[in-house]
Amino acid sequence: MRNYLLRRLFQAVFVLWAAYTVTFGVLYLLPGDPATIMAAGGGDASTVTPEQTEALRHQYGLDQPLAEQYGTRLLHAAHGDLGRSVQSGTPVTHLIAQALPTTLQLAAAAMLLAVVLGGALALLANWTRSGRLLLSLPAVGVSAPTFWVGLVLVQLLSFRWRVFPAFGDEGLDALVLPSVTLALPGAALIAQVLARSLRTALAEPYVQTALAKGAGRGRILFRHALRNASLPALTLIGVMTGNVLGGAVVVETVFARAGIGRETAAAVTAQDIPVVQGVVVLGAVAFVLTTLAVDLIHPLLDPRITTTTPRPAVAA
Repeated sequence: MRNYLLRRLFQAVFVLWAAYTVTFGVLYLLPGDPATIMAAGGGDASTVTPEQTEALRHQYGLDQPLAEQYGTRLLHAAHGDLGRSVQSGTPVTHLIAQALPTTLQLAAAAMLLAVVLGGALALLANWTRSGRLLLSLPAVGVSAPTFWVGLVLVQLLSFRWRVFPAFGDEGLDALVLPSVTLALPGAALIAQVLARSLRTALAEPYVQTALAKGAGRGRILFRHALRNASLPALTLIGVMTGNVLGGAVVVETVFARAGIGRETAAAVTAQDIPVVQGVVVLGAVAFVLTTLAVDLIHPLLDPRITTTTPRPAVAA
């Protein structure tokens, strides 16, 4: 178990380093100059003098060689210092700490809805005779763009029927439409994977034995097949964590919610490299922790799965 945890810890560190490095490279390939954008302050960049730009570039270390900038930022990030925002000068950790609660609330609500809706649809499809019709719904959910779903929900439930507020993040009613928008693609994926796994599990010999003993289909589905079929869906839920955080950028923009998504969109527009890297590291940390938790839960659901490498057989 110790070797397994050490191996997973090494993989987690590698994922965080790769995410930070790729983000650093991509942002520096974008056209434009962060110092010029910051000096303009959202106004006309043509009014910025070269002296102002050079002063800001020197202040934030942007005049250093690229390799030196990368090494310095990476060393500071390893010590928990993600730098300061190029736009506001505020520490990145402070910006993330301010925006994170709203995004976590949205992500938690979306994940809960995705698991409930996807699981219910998969169970219903394998319980009723209209399974094929029900399983055609997830394909629609996966193919529908998130921003389009959000705009449709706003048009119907906010502007036409005025059931939920269209914008803002005050109160639980303002959380309904964004969480549903963010949950639908994940619910569709969970329904597809879980329904397929349930169909495979229901074809196993132990199901025929249980039926021969007089067990009902509902008992077999919930007491036996669901536990064996839940492993692929559980793995998918772990992977979906990063997708939910990424989808929050679009959803928070559509519904004008303050959070990590809005901070990310503003930082990318202004080429605020420290903020974007901080958000990417946050997403990578969430992904690593979730996948580690899923890997540790797997042996609890199926004792045949172990976290130790089997020893080679010794020849007699």
